[in-house]
Amino acid sequence: MRCWPPLLALATLLLPRSYAYTLDNCNNAFFDSVLPTNASTLLTSQVPANGSFGQAADIAYPTNATNLPALCAVIINVTSSATSSYTFGLFLPNEWNDRFIAVGNGGFSGGINWYSMGSVVPYGFATISTNTGHNSTGQNMDWALNNPEAKTDWGYRALHGSVLLGKQVTNAYYSSSLSYSYYAGCSTGGKQGMQEVQMFPEDFDGVLVGAPAWWSTHQQLWQLTVGITNLPENSSHFIPYDMFQLMSDEVVRQCDASDGIVDGIIMDPKKCNFIPQTLLCQPGQNTSTCLTPPQIETWNTLHRPIADIHNTWIYPNFGLGSEAQMSSSFGNIGTNAPSLYGTQYVANYVLDDPNWDWTTYNYSVVQIADALNPGGTNAVNFDISPFHARGGKLLHYHGLADGLIPTGASELLYNNYLYNMTEKNIALDDWYRFFLIPGMQHCQNSVGDAPWYLGGAQTLANVTGVPGFEDKEHDALLALMDWVEKGNAPDYIITTKWQNDDPKQAVVRQRPVCKYPGEATYNGYGSINASESWSCVSSIP
Repeated sequence: MRCWPPLLALATLLLPRSYAYTLDNCNNAFFDSVLPTNASTLLTSQVPANGSFGQAADIAYPTNATNLPALCAVIINVTSSATSSYTFGLFLPNEWNDRFIAVGNGGFSGGINWYSMGSVVPYGFATISTNTGHNSTGQNMDWALNNPEAKTDWGYRALHGSVLLGKQVTNAYYSSSLSYSYYAGCSTGGKQGMQEVQMFPEDFDGVLVGAPAWWSTHQQLWQLTVGITNLPENSSHFIPYDMFQLMSDEVVRQCDASDGIVDGIIMDPKKCNFIPQTLLCQPGQNTSTCLTPPQIETWNTLHRPIADIHNTWIYPNFGLGSEAQMSSSFGNIGTNAPSLYGTQYVANYVLDDPNWDWTTYNYSVVQIADALNPGGTNAVNFDISPFHARGGKLLHYHGLADGLIPTGASELLYNNYLYNMTEKNIALDDWYRFFLIPGMQHCQNSVGDAPWYLGGAQTLANVTGVPGFEDKEHDALLALMDWVEKGNAPDYIITTKWQNDDPKQAVVRQRPVCKYPGEATYNGYGSINASESWSCVSSIP
């Protein structure tokens, strides 16, 4: 049986109403009149249809949102403690769909994510993003040094506070109460969404999260560990970063056909019995085209879960198929040091010691980080029954070729939720769906021509939704909305790959991604590039 019902048009979910009279409210005086005493309006701007908006001063997100609908752009500052504050940006469209959405951030970035806001406001949402309490790029954590309040803002407070106040402002602006509230984010944005589900279950009706960095104390120290594994650069075991594509090509060569179809996509890496020794250098072979025995050992280590003293399990490791993106988890070539995601995190976020020497790293740092959980960043409360009790819906996805946050981290999180909810006699499948996307890398892009785009808050040249496929089958955000508002749980989402990832060019391939633990299987007839040639089947016998 094929696994797709009739299409649901975008218009059936998003029915914007005109609130043109509210243009008179698009000024600092109006917003200041509805804000609490610890908040103030920094800027308001009326943006015309097809206009753009952003702030170059937002170091992490300097790119404007473009092709916007007519809207009011607002920036509000909130004092969060005696030593900290955060800002948030809000897009209030003239034609509003009576709904609210917040979008997440990436890395340790400080800045309002205008670009992602621009990808969802055309749906008709009142749209919000917070700068998380600081202004920096994703790997710069100088702002956190000896600054516990700023850590708390980044950890959870800035988003939650922005959401609460953003909803109040939205209701006042339109003189009408919003009907539904949503969240969409990936990576750190995925962690933010999971924290909202765990800590503040009343904030959102529907939450869309991708590749969440939910276990911060272990995610960052995992990145430190894998970076150290491939150092020093002058050692015999060091794998030059430009050789990871060679490894990726060999993995695809060996694993592609494990699903019975040769198409450049590894549908399930766990079904592949990969033999890295095929890359072993032969006598006289150019070592830029092969791996030495010590390099093979490094490759093996990078693909094993990380454990430390007494075999203490710390974190899952890279999955087969993620090799093309692996080097993004290491340090910059020539620095002979691990990623700043690890070293900056320990020095400025955990130990508050800018002189910390990463070569002294050992398991005790993991223990300190877990004990402190600075800023309350870990999303490790697996009892999400309050979110279920209030009717919330959670849609979670992760790429199987992710080279920055291992796919196994999401599988671990899903299982923790499953075990906890099962003990409470709560059926998880009724309100939480998890999707693993073959070939997809970290939050976007893919290995080869694997289809990966599923709309929502994914950013693709300020594209909204899935051009040409504006329905719940192809757009994860519309699928979530249909689930929340009409009770139709998504069994699959069809992902899309365009030529050069440009929606103005031809569609290369589409394929259903099935709810976990199901997987898409070729029907045996029809084009392998067409979604209707595939069906969802359970991977459990």
